[in-house]
Amino acid sequence: MAEEKEMSFLGHIGELRAHLVRSIIAIIIGALIIGFNINWIMDHIFFGPTRNDFFTFRVVNHFSRVLLGHDSIHLPKDFPVRVQKLFQQFNVMMAVSIFGGMVLAFPYIVWEIWKFISPALHEKERKNSIFVINGIWFLFILGVMCGYFLILPFAVNFGVIFKISDIIVPLYDLSDYTTLFLQVVLGMGVIFLFPMVVYLLTSIGILTPEFLKTYRRHAIVVIMVVAAIITPADVLSMMAAAMPLVILYEMSIWMSIYVSKKIEKQEKALAKSNS
Repeated sequence: MAEEKEMSFLGHIGELRAHLVRSIIAIIIGALIIGFNINWIMDHIFFGPTRNDFFTFRVVNHFSRVLLGHDSIHLPKDFPVRVQKLFQQFNVMMAVSIFGGMVLAFPYIVWEIWKFISPALHEKERKNSIFVINGIWFLFILGVMCGYFLILPFAVNFGVIFKISDIIVPLYDLSDYTTLFLQVVLGMGVIFLFPMVVYLLTSIGILTPEFLKTYRRHAIVVIMVVAAIITPADVLSMMAAAMPLVILYEMSIWMSIYVSKKIEKQEKALAKSNS
């Protein structure tokens, strides 16, 4: 009996290893795709928020011309980036490739996780897990897009236009910009998973809607702190990050209410069937 349990445990370890290996291979394939197109990606995506023709700036300037009669955002034509270390460009290329590979492979990684846990679930739990899995990858990608199109451009705009003296010539460090890019984009992707965390914690009885409502003010303070951490020091970027997070928190309260009512109905139905 002990030997069967040991074999079962080793079998699960082997299966987990297979899923991890496939996930890593997916990340490597995604990183290779990014790496082979690194010149185009760096010019059009990575440094996209530093140009006036970036999508977010065009939208803002369009409404600004309609309402105010002039553009509100006008970045300098050049965004001078300096390299101080010998292998700095190579390190940035590797960081961008790996990060891009993770983003490209993320839906597949989540699917591999579901494939690993789904055999141990009941039919109803499997249906619920499909919702969770789809919600995870969707919210992560949504958070990445929010960070890239909403927060990063305004952070770059503030950093470029802020001056304390005309004598100072701006030269931006490549590693600093890379850190800002990954910090904002990846940070928002992770934070956007909060509703799924609330869903899971409510499902197992750790969180309740009443708890989330009671500590709403405390949560807003925490959200502002988190927004200040993942964004630069300017207020505009911090508010741009905080607003989606506040909306996500309110959505999480409604999701918690929905899950709680669903669990309550299931418990009443089970009590009727037993009586």
